[in-house]
Amino acid sequence: MLKSNWNYPTVVWTGENRVNDLSLACENLNIQTPLLVTDKGLNNSQIILQTLKSLKDKKILVKIFSDVVGNPTGTNVKNGVDFYKKNRCDGVIAFGGGSALDVGKAIAFMIDQKLSLWDFEDIGDNWKKANTKKIASIIAVPTTAGTGSETGRASVILNEKTGVKKIIFHPKFLPSIVILDPKLTISLPPEITASTGMDALAHNLEAYCANGYHPMADGIALEGMRLINMWLLKAFQDGSNIEARMNMLAAASMGSTAFQKGLGAIHSLSHPVNALNNIHHGLSNAIFMPYVLTFNKDVIEKKIIKISEFLDLKENTFDGFLNWILELRKKLKIPHKLSDILDKENFDIDRLSKMALDDPSTSGNPKKLTETDMKNMYLHSMSGNLF
Repeated sequence: MLKSNWNYPTVVWTGENRVNDLSLACENLNIQTPLLVTDKGLNNSQIILQTLKSLKDKKILVKIFSDVVGNPTGTNVKNGVDFYKKNRCDGVIAFGGGSALDVGKAIAFMIDQKLSLWDFEDIGDNWKKANTKKIASIIAVPTTAGTGSETGRASVILNEKTGVKKIIFHPKFLPSIVILDPKLTISLPPEITASTGMDALAHNLEAYCANGYHPMADGIALEGMRLINMWLLKAFQDGSNIEARMNMLAAASMGSTAFQKGLGAIHSLSHPVNALNNIHHGLSNAIFMPYVLTFNKDVIEKKIIKISEFLDLKENTFDGFLNWILELRKKLKIPHKLSDILDKENFDIDRLSKMALDDPSTSGNPKKLTETDMKNMYLHSMSGNLF
C-alpha cells in the first residue's frame, strides 16, 4: 500500500526496499559514474556498503564522498566539487540526512559555475546568474525524515568566514529522482527521530502561517501536519514501525514542498545558533516553536484554529494548539528552553539577533520583525517564559 510512484514535485519512488531501484534511477538519468555524497556517520554503515555493492554489481562505477559535517560548510561543497571533477563523475547521489543532501545538491550545481557559491544566495534574482548547461543530475535518498531537502530547491550552507548560514537557491537544485525508503530510517535513534520530526513540523507550520497567497502550499502543509500528528510519536516510540516511518518521510517531503511559500522566525532564530553554536537544526526549531507562536499570536490565531480543526485536536483554539505543541515536545523529550542546551557564556544575543533579522526566512514571518523582536524572542526562549 505504501509503495508508489509520484510525479510531484518531482519523480518520487516510495516504499520498502525502493533503495534497490537506485541503479534503475542512474540508468534513467544516464549516470554511469555517480558521486555518492553521504556523511561520515553513514560512510561505513551497512546501508552504504550494501548500496555500493548493488551499484557495482550493475556496473555502475560509484565514487563516495563523505567530507560532510552536521552544519555543512562551503569547504565541504568545494572539496566535493574537486573530488567530482577528479573522478570524472557524471551525476550525484545525495544519500543521508539533510546535511548530506544539501551538500550533494550544491556539488551538482557548482561543478561548472564561474561565480562563487555565495553569489547564488537566495536574494532577488541571484539564481539567474547561474550557468545551467552543466548542472549535474541529482538523485536524493534521505535517511532521516526532517529537512525534506530531497524535494527542496535550495541548500543551507555555512559560510565559515562570516559564521553565517546562507540559503543557496536554484530551481535545478530539485533532484530529478527521489527515493523514499522507510527501511533506511528504522535505525534512527529516538532523539534524532524527535528532532528531525519537529523540523518537518516547523516547515509545514511556518509555510502555512507565512504571508502570501499559495493555496496549494497551504493544502500540502495541512496534510503534512496531520501526518506528523498521527505518526511522529509512533515512530519515536517504535522505530521499526514501517508505516510510521514512511508517513514521516512523506510529511518531511511535503514540508519542503510547502515552504516554497515561505518560512518565518522559527528558522530565523535557528540558523544563527546552528551556525555559531553548532546546535542541531531540528532541535533548535523545536525549542523556538512555542515562543514564536505566542509572539505571532495576534496575526496567526485564525490560521492556528484552522489547523487545530483539521488535526481534530481536543480544543480548536490557539491555546489548544499551543498545548498540543508543548505536550508533543514533552513526550519527545525536547528541552523546553534554549538555556537547557546553551550556556549563557556562549550566548552572544546581540550578534545572534542581528543575524536572525538578516536571515532570508525573516521576510516570510506573518508579523514584521525588528532586531529588538529577535532579541526578545531569544530572551524568552532562554528563560522559558512564553509571550
